[in-house]
Amino acid sequence: MKIAFQMDPIGPININADSSFRIAEEAQARGHDLFYYTPERLSYREGRVLARGWPLTVRRKEGDHFTLGEETEVDLSTFDVVWLRQDPPFDMFYITTTHILDRIHPKTLVVNDPFWVRNFPEKLLVLDFPDLTPPTMIARDLEDLKAFKAEHQDVILKPLYGNGGAGVFRLTPEDRNLASLYELFTANSREPLIMQKFLPDVSNGDKRVILVDGEPVGAINRVPAAGETRSNMHVGGRPEKVGLTKRDLEICARIGPLLKEKGQVFVGIDVIGDYLTEINVTSPTGIQELERFDGVNIAEKIWEAIEARRA
Repeated sequence: MKIAFQMDPIGPININADSSFRIAEEAQARGHDLFYYTPERLSYREGRVLARGWPLTVRRKEGDHFTLGEETEVDLSTFDVVWLRQDPPFDMFYITTTHILDRIHPKTLVVNDPFWVRNFPEKLLVLDFPDLTPPTMIARDLEDLKAFKAEHQDVILKPLYGNGGAGVFRLTPEDRNLASLYELFTANSREPLIMQKFLPDVSNGDKRVILVDGEPVGAINRVPAAGETRSNMHVGGRPEKVGLTKRDLEICARIGPLLKEKGQVFVGIDVIGDYLTEINVTSPTGIQELERFDGVNIAEKIWEAIEARRA
């Protein structure tokens, strides 16, 4: 198959952690042809969806992990699969790329389905499952946020469309910084904020469960660094081997059929204790850590699901 990757610059990536690299590596091993471009090189022109980029070859060699062919412009409708893999923020630029890619999907299979990526942002899809999630508020008004904090006392405040642990704050019952943080956030953005009841179980880890075509294939535990609330690996969280609990499987059984129906082939959900906190569909990570811990080829499972859909 002809495979295109819409992703952030490939040069600086960590080849031992980056999921896009692992997916490309497995595709190449399966005999597929790779093409790479960055999101700003995507365009719509007179009925065609175009991208300026390069034929791509990858190799697992630090400092020399890719080779690019001659730069060329391609019509993405001639490809079998396009991977939507740029990282958030989930802003209007990101959203516009999903609208453009809608024009070629599903004749060209876009993974994950761009229509539902656009309508399933990480912190909003969980609202469909209120019995699985901690108490949650999404609001723009400071008085609403104050009332939620007064009720639940110990809370997490974060930007609704953030990623990688950026801008995540814990506000304890004694904390008096809500108004200041609100001013900081709203001075630079018109987006609402999300507030959730703090879950003490996060000290034991924030579990990332990987689902492929709606089925759980494993999990890693991300443990916060000492003195840190956030468990994201971007900010020093430590990955650990962990199994799937009965509760994890119950959560996956509830959400899996919806993810499969909506074309979300590769998804990472976040579970703290018994609670689902996020459903990551835009650019989930965790494949390589899971493969090392469990000795399972997760990238192979992803490509088997994609090849089955193409067939």
